[in-house]
Amino acid sequence: MGNYRKRPKGTYIEEATWEELYSLTKHWKADIEFYKDDSMFLHHLMDKYFIWIIEKDATQVVKTLQDNLKKIDKKCEDLLTRIDKHLLQLAYLVEQPDREEGRMFRLEHTHLEDEFHEFTAFFRGNRMAIFTAVEGVVLNEKVRHLLGNLVDSE
Repeated sequence: MGNYRKRPKGTYIEEATWEELYSLTKHWKADIEFYKDDSMFLHHLMDKYFIWIIEKDATQVVKTLQDNLKKIDKKCEDLLTRIDKHLLQLAYLVEQPDREEGRMFRLEHTHLEDEFHEFTAFFRGNRMAIFTAVEGVVLNEKVRHLLGNLVDSE
């Protein structure tokens, strides 16, 4: 998958100010909140088209997609909690910079960023899989509808 980082490459984390890291982390939070809302939409799609996807003998695919959505929901909540805690720590470091605590914090920041980007890739892959499954159902329904109209018009 692609690289979803929102920061410059190289030694940015080691050299960035606390304010810059705070801003970067706020972007992560906004993205996770968006993914959480997007996940609700994906649940709606799966619920709406569930029976038709199952009819295509894709029960294992549906189960995998549903399991992945559950993982996404859980990871969203986990990341939001951890990002909120991270933002509080950053706010403290902005007010009272501490060199020793700062080095450890930057390492934690890197790990959290890596998790965020792994989640982003996982989420996008699953969104595409759900859209593909639903698209197949919608296209089949359109073809049936068009064929039905042709037969009715004769």
